[in-house]
Amino acid sequence: MASSREKEALARVLAHEGDYSNHPDDPGGATMKGVTQRVYDAYRKSKGLGTRSVRLITNAELYDIYDRQYWDAVKGDDLPAGIDYVLFDGAVNSGPKQSIIWLQRALGPLYKGRVDGTMGFTTIAAVNAVNDQDALIDRICDQRLAFMRRLKTWPTFGRGWSARVAEVRAIGKAWATSDEPQVANFYDGASAKAFVEDAEAAPMTAPADVATGAGVSGGVVAGTLQSLQDQLLPFSYASEWIGRIIVILTIVSALLAIGGLGYRWYANRKAKRLAEAVGTP
Repeated sequence: MASSREKEALARVLAHEGDYSNHPDDPGGATMKGVTQRVYDAYRKSKGLGTRSVRLITNAELYDIYDRQYWDAVKGDDLPAGIDYVLFDGAVNSGPKQSIIWLQRALGPLYKGRVDGTMGFTTIAAVNAVNDQDALIDRICDQRLAFMRRLKTWPTFGRGWSARVAEVRAIGKAWATSDEPQVANFYDGASAKAFVEDAEAAPMTAPADVATGAGVSGGVVAGTLQSLQDQLLPFSYASEWIGRIIVILTIVSALLAIGGLGYRWYANRKAKRLAEAVGTP
C-alpha cells in the first residue's frame, strides 16, 4: 500500500466490514473482513494456489486484494482527499463499477463522458475541476443511498447501510477539509453487499397493454351494436335493450382504456426512476 491515506481509509473500511459473516440474506455470501468467498477463490486461483475458506485469509492477501481490486480500481491515488475514501468504501460494498457510476452521476455537467463506471481521464479531470468537495461527497452519498433503497435487501440491511453511509459522508468531508476524520464503527447489517443484481424488478407494462386493448375492443363492439340498434329502431324493445348494452360497454371500455394508459404511465415512470437510482439504462 503506497499512500498513508489508503491505509487510513482501509482501517475505516475494515471497521465497517467487521470479521466473518455469512448472513442468509447477504448476496455476498460467506465474507471475511469484506472479502467474499468468491473474490478470495478468484484471487487464490490467479496466484496458482488452491482454494480454501475465506476465514483463513492472511493479512498480506487481504491488503493485496483491497489494494488491487478496490483502491486501484477507483484510482484512489489520483483522487482528492475524501473523494478517494468515499469511492473506496462504496467499491468494497457494491463493486468498483457501481461506486464510479455514483461519482459520474454526482459530477453532473462537469462530467462530459459516458456514465459507464470506468474511472478514466475524463472522470478524474471532472473531479479535479470541482470546487466544493463537500457538496460532491454529499451527492455521491445521496446517489449511493438512492441506489440501496431500490434493492430487495433494503428492508433487511437498510438501517445498517444508512448508518454506514452517514459515517462515510462525515469521514470523507473531514478529509476533504483537512480535518481529523472520526473513527469508523461497525453497524449490524452494514457489511452486507449491496449489488445491482438485487435491484427491484421494474413493473411490467403487459397489464396496461391488455387493459388498453380490451378497452379499444370494447369500443369497437359498442360501435357495432350501435349500428345494429339503428337497424332495429322500429322494434323499440330490442332497440332499448341494445342501447343499454351500448352504454355499459362504452363506459367499461373507456375505463379500461384510461386505466391501461394510466398504468402504463405509472409503470414507465417507476421504471425510469428505478433505472436512475441503480444506474442502468
